[in-house]
Amino acid sequence: MFDLLKKFRTLLLAVGLVLVALLVYSANLRQSGHTTFFERAVLQITAPFQKGIDAGWTAVARTWERYVWLVGAEEENRLLREENRRLQAELHGVEEIRLANERLRRLLLFKEEMELPAIPAQIIAEDASSWFRTVVIDKGSSHGVREGMPVVVAEGAVGRVITVAFGQSRVLLITDAGSAVASLVQRNRTRGVARGRGENLHLEYALREADVRIGDVIITSGTGGVFPKGIPVGRVTGVTREAYGLFQGVEIEPYVDFSRLEEVLVLLKEES
Repeated sequence: MFDLLKKFRTLLLAVGLVLVALLVYSANLRQSGHTTFFERAVLQITAPFQKGIDAGWTAVARTWERYVWLVGAEEENRLLREENRRLQAELHGVEEIRLANERLRRLLLFKEEMELPAIPAQIIAEDASSWFRTVVIDKGSSHGVREGMPVVVAEGAVGRVITVAFGQSRVLLITDAGSAVASLVQRNRTRGVARGRGENLHLEYALREADVRIGDVIITSGTGGVFPKGIPVGRVTGVTREAYGLFQGVEIEPYVDFSRLEEVLVLLKEES
């Protein structure tokens, strides 16, 4: 402690003298109406120290105010970010509801146009393998669904029910290799069978002489006992005719985007 006092004794002495001078100056200032030579000297000597002290306190005050402001701004930004995330989540939810309502509206209009009894269903699972193309819907025998019933959307044919449980069913898509849909060319009624080829379909048994063109619309023919007549199947994207042979090759792109399938209609049938 004494070593510290010895080390800074000059500085401490100077500060003490300044304080004493200030005290004397303040006392004389209260009692005297004019400034003496001694007071002017003290004021001249202590002015730099007072400026330094005042500047120091001002800097400390500004630093503290800035710190407090930054803390408040950080908290405000955090609250704004949370509010922004909440509003974005609400917007996404509203958009999802809007899209679902739009899909259901199209299904309802399609159901009214079909004039057939149908029940809406939602896709709850899909086959992940590349060998089979099936989906699972959330309607089963308890809802009146039976094997062989056609499944459609507003864009066209989806598939047929192949397995039924109490509360769900499995649907074989028309793009599966095991699916065959009796079809015809809408423009000239050329008949054939649309068979699945994975992503697309192929119209089999279309006679080689038939006038089938790229862009022709393929619809269900109503024969075969599954789909009613007139359900859109797809659009012709390729036609090949060999030099020999009875039939021509017709490639079909389905109207339904199976990668985005969410809601469907199951067309009900009366017991035979």
